[in-house]
Amino acid sequence: MKRVIALADRSSLPALKLLAAANVLFLISFAVMLALATGEARGEIPACKGVDMLAAIERDDPALLARIREEAAATPNGDSLLWKLEKAGQEPSFLFGTMHMTDPRVTSLTPAAERAFDAAQTVVIETTEVLDPAKMLAGMMKKPELTMFTDGTTLASHMSPEDAEAVEKALDERGIPPTTVAKMKPWMLSAMLALPACELARKAAGAPVLDVKLAEDAKATGKRLEGLETVADQLEAMASLPIEFHMQGLIDTLKLGDKTDDVIETMIVLYQSGQTGMYWPLFRAVLPGSDGDEAGYAAFEETMVTARNRNMAEKAAPILDEGNAFIAVGALHLPGPNGLVELLRKEGYAVSAVH
Repeated sequence: MKRVIALADRSSLPALKLLAAANVLFLISFAVMLALATGEARGEIPACKGVDMLAAIERDDPALLARIREEAAATPNGDSLLWKLEKAGQEPSFLFGTMHMTDPRVTSLTPAAERAFDAAQTVVIETTEVLDPAKMLAGMMKKPELTMFTDGTTLASHMSPEDAEAVEKALDERGIPPTTVAKMKPWMLSAMLALPACELARKAAGAPVLDVKLAEDAKATGKRLEGLETVADQLEAMASLPIEFHMQGLIDTLKLGDKTDDVIETMIVLYQSGQTGMYWPLFRAVLPGSDGDEAGYAAFEETMVTARNRNMAEKAAPILDEGNAFIAVGALHLPGPNGLVELLRKEGYAVSAVH
C-alpha cells in the first residue's frame, strides 16, 4: 500500500533524536526561555498547527499502524505514565512520566496521577535548579564552553553559507535575532527550532512546563522537593556528543520544517494515552533512519537516556527508601529494558502500572 506519510528523506534520524531531546532534556525549556528573553516581545499566542500522524496512518495505511503497534507492544513498560512502587516495610511511592512542555493537554494530570501527587510527602523532579533562573544561569556560566563556542568560532562558521542562511531565516520566523544565538552550541538551537511556534510563545509568556508546575505546586503545599540531576549533569551529557552529530541534527531539523510540528503533536497525543512505547516504532516507520552514523545514534541513546536512567535510579534509591514519594521525570526515561521502571524492579521494588 502506498506510504502516505513521506515526511522526510533518510537523513531524518538525527533530527528525530534532537526532537526527542525536547522531551528528554529538562534544561531545554530554560535554554529556550533564555534566548526568547533577548528577542522581541510576542503578542497573542498563535494556534498550534501540528497534525496527528497516527490518525493519518490509521486512515490511509492500517497495516502499517498494526506493525507499529506490534513493535510497540514488545517494548517493556511502554503502556503507562504512572507506576506504583512497592517494597516491604515502606509506604508506596509513585513514578510518573512527564513531557517538558506547556501544552494544557500535558500540564493537566490524570485523576490517578493527581491523587498520587496530592498524597505524596516528597516530590522529585529531574533538577530543581530550573526553579531559580538566576542560579541556573550562574551555573551555566561557570562552564560556558558547554553551551557556547568559546574558541573564537561561531555557529555559522561550522556550516555552509546555504545552511547558515537557512538557520537565520528560521530564527527570524520565530522572532529570535540571529545575533543573540550566534555563539550558541547547535543542540540548544535545534531544540528551539524544533518546538512549535505556539509552544515557544507560551514559554515566552511565562507558562511553566509540567515539571516546573509540579515543583511549584509541591512547594506551595509544603511538600519536600528533591532533584535527581544538576544543570552541569545535563549540560555535560549533551555537550559530550560530537559536534558533527549536533550540526547534522540542526540541519536535519531545518529540513523537516513545519513537519516538526506534526512530530510534536503526535508525541502529545501518544503521551495523553500513556503510549510511551509507541514513540520510536512510529517515528522509525514514518521517518526512516539513514544508512550513516549509527554509532552516533547509539551514543545519543546511551548518553542522553540510558546512562541518565542509571544515575536517576541510583539517586532516587535513598528517597524511595523513605517512602511516600512522587518522582516525575521525562516519559522517555520510563520504558524499555534499560528504563527506570525496569531498573527499579532490579532494585527490589514491585512496580505496577496505574492505568
